[in-house]
Amino acid sequence: MWNEFIATYGVQIIFTLLSAAATALAAWIGKMYKAKVNDETKRKIVKTVCKAVEQIYKDMSGAEKYEKAVESIVAMLNDKGITITDIEIKMLIEEVCADFTHAVKDAITQE
Repeated sequence: MWNEFIATYGVQIIFTLLSAAATALAAWIGKMYKAKVNDETKRKIVKTVCKAVEQIYKDMSGAEKYEKAVESIVAMLNDKGITITDIEIKMLIEEVCADFTHAVKDAITQE
């Protein structure tokens, strides 16, 4: 009886299991790809906004520049349908500022 069942439905069962596994794998790959693209987009937008804020709002204090940057970052990412947390914004802005500082130090050292 068991052999008959396997002979009759075995190929269909295997095909169904393989289809389910392939679907799950594709969904996982899609999720990882989207997360990577979103992270790269966040970094690019934060870098662009920080550069723009430094150029446009030269007379503002650091805290005011930070607020302008946060507003712009959130707005640009919302337009793309990407959410970002407050801590992500803070960490990415700090990363960009550290890069600016290193670039300035390197430029001064080379002179």
